[in-house]
Amino acid sequence: MASGQQLAQKNVDAFQSWAASMSDDDFRQITFRGQLNRGEVAKLVGCAKSALRQNPRLASMMAELENSLRDRGVLPALTEQAKDAASKPQQHDQNARKQAQDANRVAKLEQENMELKAKNRALEDQLKRFAELSEALGQYGVLPR
Repeated sequence: MASGQQLAQKNVDAFQSWAASMSDDDFRQITFRGQLNRGEVAKLVGCAKSALRQNPRLASMMAELENSLRDRGVLPALTEQAKDAASKPQQHDQNARKQAQDANRVAKLEQENMELKAKNRALEDQLKRFAELSEALGQYGVLPR
């Protein structure tokens, strides 16, 4: 069983040989949203998709390859917004999932609350009708059992 470092080096070597064997037209065919499709690259290199992000050498080689492809006109140039997003670290909200669950639960509870209020209103109307009927029968001397 290979160690993590050996596997990382194997992935780097495979990436280098794959990138050298590709033509500009081949790169154009695996372009998705202005960059190389990571899933396709991982399949063609023979590594995991996560290795393209988590292996620092592989990630930097991928970025260098995309930049050289942009310089050659194979990939479209980055927009200013994309450049700004790439230079800033991505914010990760640890509470996003919990907030989404809370918002979902609040919406369900509000719906249930509205349904119960409508049902309560209908029952109060029935009670008022029967109270009037009971009072009228009491006045005439007929008491319900």
